[in-house]
Amino acid sequence: MSKILLIHGSCHGAWCFRDLIPALAALGHDARAIDLPGHGDNPAPIETITLDGYRDAILDAIDDPVYLLGHSMAGFPISAAADAAPEKIKRLIYLCAYAAKNGKSLVDMRKEAPRQPLMAAVQRTEDGLGFTVDPAQIETVFYHDCPADTIALAREKLCVQAIAPQATPITLSDQFATVPKSYIRCADDQTIPPEYQMTMVEQWDQNDVYHFPTGHSPFFADPAGLAALIDQIIQKDS
Repeated sequence: MSKILLIHGSCHGAWCFRDLIPALAALGHDARAIDLPGHGDNPAPIETITLDGYRDAILDAIDDPVYLLGHSMAGFPISAAADAAPEKIKRLIYLCAYAAKNGKSLVDMRKEAPRQPLMAAVQRTEDGLGFTVDPAQIETVFYHDCPADTIALAREKLCVQAIAPQATPITLSDQFATVPKSYIRCADDQTIPPEYQMTMVEQWDQNDVYHFPTGHSPFFADPAGLAALIDQIIQKDS
């Protein structure tokens, strides 16, 4: 049995792993998810939400070393957590996520992509501190291949995303380099271009790069298949 900590992406929360957690449990793993500050059941004033705060929330949730999976935006806070406390993490698993680069912010990396399909759906909040995703477009960008009940759940649960954590450049030291890493590219992703997902990891050992046929929300589109792939990644460390 392996312990797995699941970290959600922008505007999401622990709720998005509803189907993945039991699928991983069926394979013998102890998986759980947390809400980052300002998400789900972890409310916080938007002006207080930072990348460091995301990192600290992750580290506070880890007792014994875990496999740490980050979806989409969460590629940045899981990278920050690994840099701060590599001894707490057995392996980072990036799930169609931003593979953070030293000195760059998530916004910087998003702009490097050859196209930005999400941006047409982004709606900035009046205070300028956050954004939401146009409800009329969430199925197109996030859930085009997901069951209807999961789309209904998302419509109810999606929240405001603070901009500050995404606009903050990350600092990664040699400690980050010591943590094993795997990447799961989603081939039909309509949020982060699949070709850019490949660009982000082109210098990695390609034995640690995996391909999955779904869109941006594989935890809803094919939770059993995703759990099997995560299990495959973990088994390679046995």
